[in-house]
Amino acid sequence: MRSGQPKHVDEAQLKYPENRPTPKDRKGHEIPWLTVVGFLFLTFNSGMAVYRSNGDLGAIFFVAFSYMDLVSLFYCLRWYESTPPESRRREHLKMAVWLQTTMLTAAFSYKVAAIMPFPVQVLVWSMAGTTVLGGFYAFFLHREGTKA
Repeated sequence: MRSGQPKHVDEAQLKYPENRPTPKDRKGHEIPWLTVVGFLFLTFNSGMAVYRSNGDLGAIFFVAFSYMDLVSLFYCLRWYESTPPESRRREHLKMAVWLQTTMLTAAFSYKVAAIMPFPVQVLVWSMAGTTVLGGFYAFFLHREGTKA
């Protein structure tokens, strides 16, 4: 390697400002452009689903619930990531994230199982239950360095 070349990525970003990550907002956090685009896409699709529901209150409630659950899930995940590891709030946020993913799993499983024959309904709910229990194990019971 030449002596003038940066040895680490951080040095390269300092030397060549055009290679820096996304811009910062007023609080100094990076603006997650992909996240913004994703939320715009989610909002547009949710609006279209409500529009196409033709006044079906069950469908509107399902779309609104799913949208609000996803938005709050992403908010809690972002908050979780910015919370110090030793903080008690982090455990509360972990529980909130697990509950929100559990509610989404149950809601989507209910919608899918409603249009399936009974044997497939059993399979759908079994998979949902396995996912929820696996998430609970991974979040709250499993510890690093232990053998399962």
